[in-house]
Amino acid sequence: MTASTNTHLSGTMKAVCFTEPGAPDVMQIESLPIPQPGRGEVLVRVMAAGINRPDIMQRKGLYPPPPGANPRLGLEIAGEVVACGTALADQDMPAIGSKVCALANGGGYAEYCLVPAGQCLPWPEGLTAVQAAALPETFFTVWSNLFMPTPVTKGENVLIHGGSSGIGTTAIQLVKAFGGIPYVTAGTAEKCALCETLGATAINYKEEDFAERLRELTKGKGVNLILDMIGGAYLDRNLRSLAVDGKLVIIALQGGAKAEKADLARIMTRRLIVTGSTLRARDITTKSRIARQLEEKVWPLLADGTIRPIIYATFPFADVAKAHQEMENGEHSGKIILTLESTPKPQ
Repeated sequence: MTASTNTHLSGTMKAVCFTEPGAPDVMQIESLPIPQPGRGEVLVRVMAAGINRPDIMQRKGLYPPPPGANPRLGLEIAGEVVACGTALADQDMPAIGSKVCALANGGGYAEYCLVPAGQCLPWPEGLTAVQAAALPETFFTVWSNLFMPTPVTKGENVLIHGGSSGIGTTAIQLVKAFGGIPYVTAGTAEKCALCETLGATAINYKEEDFAERLRELTKGKGVNLILDMIGGAYLDRNLRSLAVDGKLVIIALQGGAKAEKADLARIMTRRLIVTGSTLRARDITTKSRIARQLEEKVWPLLADGTIRPIIYATFPFADVAKAHQEMENGEHSGKIILTLESTPKPQ
């Protein structure tokens, strides 16, 4: 790490833009000036970018970016650092020419992307650009919700909804790597099979009541922790699935923001915790802290092959609308990635 600077790059870049919310075809590739890094920022020449559910929601007009965030789409990238702004106090900056993967505050669907330096992580050795780009959004989300501030401990039962998703496949592997016992829900036999190859016990939610099945699997004890991206539609069953002193963490609302029924007395009598979070609105200091924990605790597991990103499909940058449609179809397992490896180097 170094405080090298390269203050100005001239020229333009290609970037995905849209002016009105709507279907995938509202996105267009436009030519924009290459952005210049400010204090504490680095400019990354993007080689691959991850597609995530928040991108879909933002494109539809259902998830506006927080104040100060880049309004364009794209929250995770992998690429080469080509310029650095002035370092903040006590801040290390990635070296120009180094390869990184990074959690972006928007604007990742582009040939160049500005990222706070603290949100960059080393590109893990042995991984391709596609694999590196599949890491930041999912690993930041899973780590911050399941391992901060209290980590999953050996022998704890953890239920992960959407087990075959990018977040789900990441959570299974991290829970297992740190000694937890992962259970998941998924909607097809194929998705369940994938989750089981990663070390989880899978429940097909279309065929079984997951709360009843978990009671059988855990001999009536329940699970200690639930990572939930469904929301209202699952609230009552989630509460019934938790062990005494269990915790429910809600990170998305794909099943709605409201629950028609839930036994709130269960929260009191079993001392349950119900909480939730979003990642994008968190401040740079918090995201940087997550990044440093990942680098220390998780990146060695990527380097030695203990865990790996699961890639479902890649799409050329020009086919971004097809990539969004693929995610919306709901058939994927693992990550969907845009490739930009032909991004020109700056002059």
